[in-house]
Amino acid sequence: MLNHYEKMKFEMELRCYSPHTQKHYLSHARLLERHLGKPPDQISPDEIKQYLHYRIKKGISYSNINISCNAFKVMFNSVLNRNWADDVIVRPKKQSKLPYVLSRDEILSIMDHITHFKHKTILLTAYSSGLRISEVLNLRVSDIDSENMLLRVRCGKRGKDRFTVLGEENLKLLRQYWKLYKPKDLLFPGMIKGKPIAARNIQQVFKTAKEKAGIKKPVSVHSLRHSFATHLLENNTDLRTIQVLMGHASINTTCIYLHLSTKHLSSVKSPLDGGETHA
Repeated sequence: MLNHYEKMKFEMELRCYSPHTQKHYLSHARLLERHLGKPPDQISPDEIKQYLHYRIKKGISYSNINISCNAFKVMFNSVLNRNWADDVIVRPKKQSKLPYVLSRDEILSIMDHITHFKHKTILLTAYSSGLRISEVLNLRVSDIDSENMLLRVRCGKRGKDRFTVLGEENLKLLRQYWKLYKPKDLLFPGMIKGKPIAARNIQQVFKTAKEKAGIKKPVSVHSLRHSFATHLLENNTDLRTIQVLMGHASINTTCIYLHLSTKHLSSVKSPLDGGETHA
């Protein structure tokens, strides 16, 4: 007989959730059980709300709590058939905070403090093509289309495939990397056969290099993706193209980069400066 977590995994596989999403949802469901000290089928609506409130007061990020809510909906509604609405699994309001962006010089400064060629190649590929950390780590050799200068991204967010740009400098770097490591299938394999290098390792490499470079901005590997989109906009790439390259479902998500591009904003001329005035 399947236990609750096996059933939860089945329900997620039925919905074609990515292995990355499945891992995170199962982790959040188990975290709830450990916190309350009881199995999911014994947890009450009030206990769910108290747990979410506890995490909010503790300062856990919106994105982390949002994952918890998604995981709980699978466990309690799809597995346990509780049919709890949003007044039980309460999703906090998302705060509209702009992400931090690195300049090209700052990115190169960080890369100068990374000595391991494989790690540097991973991070520069993430920036050059605007990839999420999970997307760059799951690249395969066959995803590199040097003829059309494109990278194929398999099973990105919401399980969607897409193509993004392959930069000329990045291609040179990848060719040098291939000569050194000779990857057969996964472009960046880890210690476990058939598995990519662990994302947490790359996050730590980036954090250490950022600190050595003297950069105080609260940035992470994901900031390279934001920087990619912002720099494209500053180079006059249209928003629709950026949306496609980033794999955004809505153009509204892409429009955030209008707020991040200081070059784009500073190029706008005030109406007060645009002709005669009678002030």
